[in-house]
Amino acid sequence: MSKTYEFLKESGVFYVATVNGDIPELRPFGAVMEYESRLYISTADMKDVYKQMKANPSIQIVTLKTAEREWLRLSGQVVESDSLEVKGAMLEACPVLSNHFKTPDSPHFVVFEITKTESYIYSGQGKVKID
Repeated sequence: MSKTYEFLKESGVFYVATVNGDIPELRPFGAVMEYESRLYISTADMKDVYKQMKANPSIQIVTLKTAEREWLRLSGQVVESDSLEVKGAMLEACPVLSNHFKTPDSPHFVVFEITKTESYIYSGQGKVKID
């Protein structure tokens, strides 16, 4: 399991920044999965975040562990996955998604792989690059 994934899971809520024209947009997410050593997030195809990631796949994710006073910044590119196996794994990894999507082939259910990632943990001691 990667340190990036562990940090995101331990934080619970993380914030995904996308580009909307020339304006950044940020929103909270909670669904994240590491599958076959790849990192994935999920959304629905009728949301603005989906449209923004399709138009410009560059994203950043930020989250904070309040107790440790550490935070993570992940920069990367997203690629939509149409794999029913990956979508099924996401439903298992994040059961709360079942409130919106009953099966891997549910309408509007989208999973993005995060590629070309670069992650850093920041603390009072500075920043450290992680996997």
